[in-house]
Amino acid sequence: MKFASWNVNGLRACLKKNFMPAFRQIDADIFAVQEVRMQDGQAIVETNGYEQIWNYGLRKGYAGTAVFTRVKPKGFTLGIGVDEFDSEGRVITLDLGEIFFVNVYVPNSHNLEWLERRLSWEYHFREYLKALDKRKPVVVCGDFNVAHMPIDLKYPDRNHDSAGFSDAEREKFSDLLNAGFVDTFRHLYPTATGAYTWWHYRSKARQNNSGWRIDYFLVSERLREKISAATIESEILGSDHCPVTLTLGI
Repeated sequence: MKFASWNVNGLRACLKKNFMPAFRQIDADIFAVQEVRMQDGQAIVETNGYEQIWNYGLRKGYAGTAVFTRVKPKGFTLGIGVDEFDSEGRVITLDLGEIFFVNVYVPNSHNLEWLERRLSWEYHFREYLKALDKRKPVVVCGDFNVAHMPIDLKYPDRNHDSAGFSDAEREKFSDLLNAGFVDTFRHLYPTATGAYTWWHYRSKARQNNSGWRIDYFLVSERLREKISAATIESEILGSDHCPVTLTLGI
């Protein structure tokens, strides 16, 4: 089964750029998007053969997630059961029978000004995933807004006090992995460098590949041996992020 994930940084804008060609090119069974930044009825996405599940959130033009799936789910839920975060449309969970599939847009700590809120999120989201994992294996993807290790960004030495690479955020990501989850890309490519999923719009960052790897596919530890491919589609344009994919032997 093939999965894809893409922070589109505004789906209406991305639809005018490269979303549908990229969607068709990747040809995933399940395609998750984050930061749709729209409300119901503001755009039509023609994904014939795919069921669409949306979590818009209450604040217009902010956050939001969606999943396009041609594998019919047994059911789905929106959010993690914490009102503070659920109002922002950050999580969609699909029950696919053998596994749970989770699409997430993790809150940014905004120059560390919102770090306390971010750490609260990390606790609640980790507990949510652990509870799912007790029931059956989990595949979770999305924009986690953290570069986990120095290898995951171009200039680690100058970013230790930056949002997304603070010690606290990186430690919480480690805690999530230690709770029984596998970073699928690093499982296959433990020493790969220059592998980034986000580039700042300014300073020709993407042209110079001055980026960060902050978009991930994680799986429950017991799915580790079923990981057959994990890609970063850096050639696909249309957002300040690029899509990432995962193929599992399930």
